[in-house]
Amino acid sequence: MGTPPRVIPRPEHNISRSNISRNALKVMYRLREAGYQAFLVGGGVRDLLLGREPKDFDIATDAHPEDVRRLFRNCRLIGRRFRLAHVYFGRDIVEVATFRASGDEGEAGADEALVVLDDEGRILRDNRYGSIDDDIWRRDFTANALYYNIEDFSIWDYAGGVDDIRAGVLRLIGDPEARYREDPVRLLRAVRFAAKLGFRVDPESERPLRELAGLLDSVPPARLFEEVLKLFLGGHGVASYELLRHYGHFAQLFPATDRLLDSEEGDPYRALLLAALKNTDQRVAEDEPVTPVFLFAVLLWGPVRLRAAALEAAGEPPIQAMLLAADEVADGQQGRVAVPRRITTPMKELMVMQLRLQRTRGRRVLGMLGQGRFRAAYDFLCLRAQVGDADPALAEFWTGLQAMDENARVAAVDSAARREAGATPTAEPADDGAEPASRPRRRRRRPRKRKPTGGAG
Repeated sequence: MGTPPRVIPRPEHNISRSNISRNALKVMYRLREAGYQAFLVGGGVRDLLLGREPKDFDIATDAHPEDVRRLFRNCRLIGRRFRLAHVYFGRDIVEVATFRASGDEGEAGADEALVVLDDEGRILRDNRYGSIDDDIWRRDFTANALYYNIEDFSIWDYAGGVDDIRAGVLRLIGDPEARYREDPVRLLRAVRFAAKLGFRVDPESERPLRELAGLLDSVPPARLFEEVLKLFLGGHGVASYELLRHYGHFAQLFPATDRLLDSEEGDPYRALLLAALKNTDQRVAEDEPVTPVFLFAVLLWGPVRLRAAALEAAGEPPIQAMLLAADEVADGQQGRVAVPRRITTPMKELMVMQLRLQRTRGRRVLGMLGQGRFRAAYDFLCLRAQVGDADPALAEFWTGLQAMDENARVAAVDSAARREAGATPTAEPADDGAEPASRPRRRRRRPRKRKPTGGAG
C-alpha cells in the first residue's frame, strides 16, 4: 500500500467523455464542484478501453454516502454490508461508492464500523471508508481497478490493469486464495469476466478456482440466483457454461443437472443445454428479449424429465407426474440457487405444455395457439427436436399450423383426427379433467321426490 499510481494522461488513452453517460458526468462534475474527488471506476473504464459500450457507469469518491445524499435530492442510500449511494435519473441509476479502507483494523474510531470477517475469511460487513490509495486494494481484478479522473481526464492505474487489459489477462489483486475466501462469488466473477471478455485467467488466479469451488456453499442462494442470470443471460452463456463445468462450479450451482450430464443418460440434455445457451447468446447479440423462465426450464429439464418418468412408471398420469417432478426438482434446487416463484410457476407451465403439444388432432389443439406460454413452449419443443429429445414431426406440425389461416388450421386438425380414427390409441396425455372421447357420457339420475313428513311448522 502507498504505492503511487501510474497516471496515464488523456493523449495516451482512448476514453472520451462523449462515450460516458451524461448522467454519470453530471454526478462527477457536481462532486468535484463540491470539493470532492470523483472517478469513473470499474467495468465502465475497462469496457471503454476495450472499445465496448459499458452497461453501467459507476463512480468512486471520497465523499461519504450522507454527503452524496446532501448533494443530490434524487439520491437513495442502500446496502448493509457496504453502504452505497444511488442517484436516480428516471430509470437510469448512477451508483456512487465511497473509497473503502483496507481490511486491517488500523486506528478506526469507536463509532466507525470495521471490516468484519467470518471464520472462513468471508467479509460480513464492510463500511470502513478510506482514500483512493486504500480503495484500490479492496477491488477484485486488475482490469476492474482503473480510475478515470474527471479532474484532468487521466487514468489512474495502481495494479497494472491497463497492461493486463491489453494482454487479455484476468488477474486478481493480492493473494488469490485470500481474495476468493473474502467473497466466494469472486469464483463466479472470474468465470464470468473470462467468458465475457475472452480473457485468459492468470495462472496464480486460476489455480484455486477448482480447489475452492466448495466455498460457493456458503453464499446465500438468493445471491447466487443473481449471479446465474449474469452468467447465462449476458450474451456469453456458452463460454460461461463450459468454464463452470471445467472448474467444478456448475456442480455447486445445479447438482442434480450436473450428475445427469455426467451419466450415460445425459447426452440429449447436454446437447439441449448447449443449443439453448447458443440460442440465448444469439438473441442477446441481436438485442432480442431473453427470459429466466426459459433458462431455468432448460437447466432443470433433464432431472424433471427423469423424475417424471419414474412417477409415471409408479402409476401417476403423465401431466400429474410432470407437475410433481417439477415441484420436487425446483424445491431441491432452492438450497443452491434460490429461484423465485415468479419464475418457477411459469417454468412448470412450460414443462407441462411439452406434453400438451404432443396432441395433433381435435379442435382443442387450436386452443393451444392462443395460450400465453405457447410461443416459449413451442421454441422449447423445437430445441428438443433439434437435439433428438422430441419427435421432429411434432415441431414440424406446430410450425406449419402457425403459418396457416384459421380455415386451414381447422382442416388440418380434422384431417389428422380422420387419419387416426381407426388407429390404436396412443399414450398421449389427456387434458386435465376431460373424459376420453370414446367413453359414453353417463346420464344423471334425478333424485326421487320424498313425501313431506309431519314435522312442526
